[in-house]
Amino acid sequence: MTDKGAGFELNQDTSMGINIKWLIQIIIVAAMVVWGYFGLTSRISQLEIDVLRMKDSVSLNSEFRVKWPLGQLGALPDDAEQNMRLGFIEKDMAKIEAHVDNLRIKTVQQETQEK
Repeated sequence: MTDKGAGFELNQDTSMGINIKWLIQIIIVAAMVVWGYFGLTSRISQLEIDVLRMKDSVSLNSEFRVKWPLGQLGALPDDAEQNMRLGFIEKDMAKIEAHVDNLRIKTVQQETQEK
């Protein structure tokens, strides 16, 4: 008895046959695996960039949330106009209060003179 598999040798005359249908399927599967790999890596990279943008946005929002009420980031134009109007009203009120005080003083003086 001779073993047919034991005498197998590779040389220049050795040939290998593969079905063309299988070869095309292997190439298509390999291309799909490569396409899927690069699709996943690009999606992961995009998600990492999105996370970095969100972190930056959150930090800017936190800074804004703290500094805006304290007036460290400026004021709205409406706030400036309102503050200016309040300043004018405060000046007018001071004048009116001074006038009322003068009238009270004069009234007290008149009452003391009549007695």
